[in-house]
Order: sequence, then C-alpha cells, then structure tokens
Amino acid sequence: MDLNFTPEEEIFRSEVRRFLADKLPARLSAKVINGKHLSKTDMEEWHAILHARGWLANHWPAEHGGPGWSAAEKFIFEHECCLASAPRIVPFGVNMLGPVLIKYGNEAQKRHWLPRILDGSDWWCQGYSEPGAGSDLAAVTTMAVRDGDHYIVDGQKTWTTLGQHANMIFCLVRTDREAKKQEGISFLLIDMTTPGVEVRPIITLDGAHEVNEVFFTNVRVPVQNLVGEENKGWTCAKYLLTYERTNIAGIGLSVAALERLKRIAAQQMRNGRPLADDPSFSARLARVEIDLENMKTTNLRVIAAVAGGGVPGAESSMLKIRGTQIRQEISSLTRRAMGPYARPFIAEALDDGYTGMPIGPEAAASAAAQYFNNRKLSIFGGSNEIQKNIISKMILGL
Repeated sequence: MDLNFTPEEEIFRSEVRRFLADKLPARLSAKVINGKHLSKTDMEEWHAILHARGWLANHWPAEHGGPGWSAAEKFIFEHECCLASAPRIVPFGVNMLGPVLIKYGNEAQKRHWLPRILDGSDWWCQGYSEPGAGSDLAAVTTMAVRDGDHYIVDGQKTWTTLGQHANMIFCLVRTDREAKKQEGISFLLIDMTTPGVEVRPIITLDGAHEVNEVFFTNVRVPVQNLVGEENKGWTCAKYLLTYERTNIAGIGLSVAALERLKRIAAQQMRNGRPLADDPSFSARLARVEIDLENMKTTNLRVIAAVAGGGVPGAESSMLKIRGTQIRQEISSLTRRAMGPYARPFIAEALDDGYTGMPIGPEAAASAAAQYFNNRKLSIFGGSNEIQKNIISKMILGL
C-alpha cells in the first residue's frame, strides 16, 4: 500500500531515485544496511553531497538555502533516502537549530550561522538534558550570569549525542533564579573550543561512544550568541522540540526496516516453511505495517501544516509516540525473526575492517545492538508518558 502522488510528484520521485543511484556512495549504504558505525568522515561526506545538490535543508525556506519543496516532495525524499539506505543527516544543526534561527534569530545570526550549518563549517550538538532535568526539562540548573558583553556559564549537560565531534552546542541555560522555571531560561549558542568546556564520553552497553557529558566552568559566551530574548528561551526550546520529536518518529527509517524485516521473514524457516507464513508472526507483522501506513498519512499532514506556515503542536507528540513504538516493534520482530543468529553480539563486527565470519542473515551482527539502542526512542526527546500529558493538555484541555 502506498500514498497516491500526482504525476509531477512521481517525476520528482524518479529524480530523487536517480540522484541516489548516482551520488550515494555504495560503501555508505552498505554500512547503513549492515548497521555498522558511521564515522565523522562518513557523515560529513553525505552532508556535503546533499548540500552540493541543494537538498540538504529540505524543510528550510528557499530564501535561506532550502529547495522550496512541497510537503509531498519532502515526504518522498525522506522515504527514498531511507529505502536506498542513505545515512541520516546529523539533525542538530539542519533539523533543529536551523528552524529556530530562522524563526527567532536576528538577521546577523541568520547571516552568520545558517550558511555555516549548510556548508558544514560547524558541527552542532544539543545541550538540553541535565542529570536532574530530563523529561522535566524546565528544571535545568546550568547558569548563565551576565557580565558586560558576555555570559558566564557554569553547569553540566548530559546525553549529548555526538558531542565528541561538535565544535558548537546550543544550550538551555538559567538566567533568572527567581522566576518560574520556564520563565527564567535562555537559549544560548556556545563555542565548544572556549576555555572551560569539557566533554567526557559515556560508553553505552554495546561499547559505542555515541553520547557524552559536557561540563561548563566559567565559560565566557558573547551576549550576541543569545537567540531571542533573555529569559524567553523556553519558547525556542518548545519550538525546537516539535521538530526533534517529528524527526524521532523516523517514518522513513521504519519503512526501510520493515522491508528488511519482510526479506528476513521470507528467508528464515520455521517448521519447514518460511517464518512469514507463521500465523502468529505474520499477524504481528501485519499489525505493524497497518500502523506504519497510518503514520505515513499523519506525517504528511504535519509536514503540510508546517509548509503552510503552521507549527507542529500535539501532532508532533502523537508522531513521536506512535513512531517510536513502531520502530521498537520492528526491531523486536527483526531480532525474533533471526532467532539464534541475533543472540551473539560482536562489537567489532560493527566497525570498519572487521574480517570475522559473517553472522547469519542480513544485518544479523547489529540486530541485538539495534534492539537495545531503540529502547531509548520512547524516552529521549521527551518520554512518551510526557507526550501523552502534552496531548491531553493541548487537545483535551486537561
């Protein structure tokens, strides 16, 4: 089942497919298919290829470097990239900070930062969560005290994804201790090469270095790096989170993962016949496919609303909840479909240069790692329980 597109949109789909066939390096798509770790160089390479084509920031307005696509074109591009096993763009600069700067940044900030996001001059990471401020993000305690033309920043951020590669971080900082929690927060851009910034790795269960803690000790940040008004950063924070949550839903990733799961289920045998014919397994497979098709339609409606000048509201929370549940179910079914092949975990098999024996069917080496890593999807970006509270307040008025 698929959505119906106009003849013009089908022409665009063909154009995207040709571009991916011509420009997507085979070694990058192979790494994505097999769940291997992407290096910083890998991610920068795909970023540069998309930027050269003008397709990197596909949801930005044309006047700021976006391609000026319709909602359907954005939808088509994301899905075709996922089906071709293209790497995901590192979202922090392009998908999160960019929209915030376009909406809330001053002209000088737009002129300076937006081109640097596009050409890869800056690698951004996100400074939101703290040890005591996760789902209750307004509880941030990292302080920024005004000192002439600078803020002095002290505090700690955690779960900073890919912060080891970043030279810039956008942060929520407290600039008024006396105000209510949401009213005393500001949105600040911080150069990570500034004295007093320290990045410490957090090694996850699979041995990967994906996340970090970041410490700030007397870090001097120019006041000109304040986005929006002082103590009004919560407005920027909420706006950014709607884009993050929509991105976390990962509809295109689920489409590609479901196609891979179907191939595996057709190859793996149970009681002398393909696993795809097993009534219990096929029922779960059908259920997740139906849910995913419904999500496609909802995602397209949200994209269309944003393209028309709207802002994703409760819809982004809905997408985040259902999208993460679907991704978790697909990874669970994939691990189940592989049976004993999914049990061994060889961390080295996810790195370049691994010369050991292949492990069972497609992507078997990464099945366990992806399953456990995907458990976080329903927690980060605002836990699904918190998203349900947001939906009940915004829609039901509870």
